[in-house]
Amino acid sequence: MEKIILLGRTTKAKGDIRIRFRILDGRKVDMFHKTDIRATAEELDKFDKYGNLKPKVKVYNTELADKISREKILIKKVYKDMQENGYDLTSAVLDQRIQQEKNPVEADRDNGDTLLSLYKKYSDDALRDGIIGENRYSHFMVVYGKLERFLKIQGQTRLTAREFDGEKLMEFRSFLFDEYTYVDKYHHLYQEFKPKNLPTAKLSMNTVASQMKMLQTFFNSLSNEQINNSPFNQIGKEKKKVVMKTLYDEPFFLREDEFKKIMKKKVPAHLIDTKDAFLLQCALGCRIGDFQSLTMNNVSVSEEGIPYIHYLPSKTKMAQIDNKETITPIVRFAFDIIKRTEFNLKEVKYAAGTNGYNAKIKVLLKVCGIERAIPVFNEETKINDYVPLWKLGSSKLCRKTHVDMMNKVQLNLYAAGLHKEGSTAVKRYTNMELKDRFLLMNAAFGQDSFTVDKELNII
Repeated sequence: MEKIILLGRTTKAKGDIRIRFRILDGRKVDMFHKTDIRATAEELDKFDKYGNLKPKVKVYNTELADKISREKILIKKVYKDMQENGYDLTSAVLDQRIQQEKNPVEADRDNGDTLLSLYKKYSDDALRDGIIGENRYSHFMVVYGKLERFLKIQGQTRLTAREFDGEKLMEFRSFLFDEYTYVDKYHHLYQEFKPKNLPTAKLSMNTVASQMKMLQTFFNSLSNEQINNSPFNQIGKEKKKVVMKTLYDEPFFLREDEFKKIMKKKVPAHLIDTKDAFLLQCALGCRIGDFQSLTMNNVSVSEEGIPYIHYLPSKTKMAQIDNKETITPIVRFAFDIIKRTEFNLKEVKYAAGTNGYNAKIKVLLKVCGIERAIPVFNEETKINDYVPLWKLGSSKLCRKTHVDMMNKVQLNLYAAGLHKEGSTAVKRYTNMELKDRFLLMNAAFGQDSFTVDKELNII
């Protein structure tokens, strides 16, 4: 059992004495700890060698007694931690550990545990452990980049997670909305950006809310030893609701007649590849990340001669309990595109940017005359603006259109009287056999059934 001895001897006749403690534990432990506590010899004379008040002492310096008591408690705590974690039991290490305990923020900085380093480590570990996939990881890294630029502008790149409080959180949120206003003034922070990736406009509420949720996930992962209280808890419940609020516009997708209009439209040469990619993605219903990665190796043929694609969805594959692939039959027009292009779709390589796939989809839809007005909530005026559908074109529209067309072809079974509304038979779509799904997809897209051999030749 350790002994903590108060040392306050001095040869000085007057003045304060700087108190030290000695820690003894058997023959192997003999350490000293210097404190910032000062007292006169007269005041110290009222305490015994263990820092306890001597018997019958009634008048004493209560503040000094409290300081001595708290220092002893801290020494015991740190000494126990040093034993359990294998620290060298020396006076120098003891002093260092006590200072870190007294000032955890500086300790974090000394250990390299800044907000940025902890966030990066969390993201890397989450990817490694399969908590998030590569696509989700890239989104976490976007937030990391924004957080790093925000702290650089504020001159606080060494800020710790403890110091990132509710006020700082709200400042960062404002930065997310308006980062585009910082580009000219802090151009050195954006030198490595490609022009198409530079922030050029105010972010939407949904985008900011999504990025704030990633930051919240990170803070939720930190232990009580790393932070006392998440900054998201410091801003209050009502403000937190506003910060994390996501507004969804009325869902939109291509109607059947609009989709067929695009199929039949003869487009300029520079849009042919975009049209192929767009129609194919609508037919397959893939997310853009999966669509970009498809090759002919993802195409197979069933025993019945039905061609289909199969792949592990990148967004959810790490969270799956098995390696079950997504399987989607290929309708005739999509098959023709695949045979012709073999998935060499250069248009989809880059989705974002002024010349990316999403931008070209908008041009394609405009050329095809997709002008139906869609309500979009205006965050500044707080009312709906009505914009032509072509302006909202993107790879997401492909997936929305695919899902809507498949839902509607199943709803038609209700209308035809083949199943009553709410029937579990229709809801079992994802469990249907491939040949049944192929029939549904042909009906949804107005295509004739066909079969192929193992070399993908039409029979």
